[in-house]
Amino acid sequence: MTSTSSTVAATADKARTSLRWRIALLASAAIVLSYLDRQTLPWTLSRIHAQYPFSDQVKASFDSAFLVAYGLMYLGGGWLMDRLGTRRGFLLIMIFWSLAVASQGLARNYGLPPVAGLAFALVMLMASQFLLGVGEGGGFPAATRVVAEWFPVNERSTAMGIINGGTAVGAIAAPWLIFVVINHTGWFGIAPWRWVFFVSGVLGLLWTLWWALDYRPPEQHPGLSEAERGKILSGQRELEQGPAGAISMAELLSHREVWAVVGAKFMTDAAWYFYIFWLPKFLLESFHIQLNAATRVGWIPYAASGVGCLVGGGLSSRLLKRGMSVNASRKWALGASAALMPWVMLATGLHSLGWAVFLFSLAFFGQQSWSTLVMILPTDMIPKRAVGTFAGMVGCAGAIGGALLGQLVAWLRDRGHSYTPALVISGSLHVAAFLLLCLAVPKIRPLALRIRKG
Repeated sequence: MTSTSSTVAATADKARTSLRWRIALLASAAIVLSYLDRQTLPWTLSRIHAQYPFSDQVKASFDSAFLVAYGLMYLGGGWLMDRLGTRRGFLLIMIFWSLAVASQGLARNYGLPPVAGLAFALVMLMASQFLLGVGEGGGFPAATRVVAEWFPVNERSTAMGIINGGTAVGAIAAPWLIFVVINHTGWFGIAPWRWVFFVSGVLGLLWTLWWALDYRPPEQHPGLSEAERGKILSGQRELEQGPAGAISMAELLSHREVWAVVGAKFMTDAAWYFYIFWLPKFLLESFHIQLNAATRVGWIPYAASGVGCLVGGGLSSRLLKRGMSVNASRKWALGASAALMPWVMLATGLHSLGWAVFLFSLAFFGQQSWSTLVMILPTDMIPKRAVGTFAGMVGCAGAIGGALLGQLVAWLRDRGHSYTPALVISGSLHVAAFLLLCLAVPKIRPLALRIRKG
């Protein structure tokens, strides 16, 4: 009887523990859709260009419209998550961005004249990209709050690795989804590239049903025992010590450690957004291949990025469990990730598509290993009630960096330069960011923050 009771108890404990990882997968699914949605335009641009011609500078303007809105809303989205709560906030932003991605399929001239020299359809696409950025800007702040709510400190980098792995799954799915939709739709006389956006929007709305039915904070989730609930909540107590009250953005910015994390994200996300927005165009132009051929290999770097998410977060968690400090475990993993990035500089000197894809895969692996660790730093440094705000600041800086580098690349390309300068710049940024973190954050630990009461 005792043995049977023990077995039942062990099974129940295992089920409750697995609930945390189910929650991580739920948040990861949202990030899958986020990266699927933002990749639909880069992979369909060649079809859109055939109907509405545009320059590289206009292509960069599409990216910038998304990134500027994404960065600003990333900042606002973090603030919103801290006030609405994770459950309600994540639901609202997913509905918004799903409708925004679907709206790109409606872009037409509608018999209207050009606006500032651009076909009206292109202006509509730019507006839709801006709205998509507004919606998606709350995604990672919400995901960071999920980690802060549900996971003790020694599991957070692994959990963030799973969630961040959604970036790879979404980006891998994008070229295959586009391949299938473009080759097997055209229903009702609507161009296949438009169906790509409609299908993506519907997938996002379906996720909102799953989220509404399954997500609750651990304080309210009916699937947790009191013991398991206590284990989860105990991981937050060190950071939550002290009087209750708000932590202002000005207070966060008064610490050099915050500026260092924000600066590191500014540099390294510039490289990341260049890779994800320009890789399809780089492959098509550098190796003179068609869209169908590009989609057959274009998913490989994104698959490598997914492995990087898991390896970076998993390595840091393993080092923690072996007794290494939070500071050392995070920095060893960050340094190893940064060391993989400079090799991408060699990609333009190659005449082999396979080797170029390999070098981009190495860069994507290193970048997402790095990104997983940087996104977990807010949970190591500040209380949960301000995690969304800090994560929003970090994401805003990254988006601004991406917009600036993208505009620079477009300026160079429209003036006849190769991709070499862009790859040299992007391949250097992670190493510079790692040095910044080492110098400005000598020890990763909870910050002494002033609380604003009332």
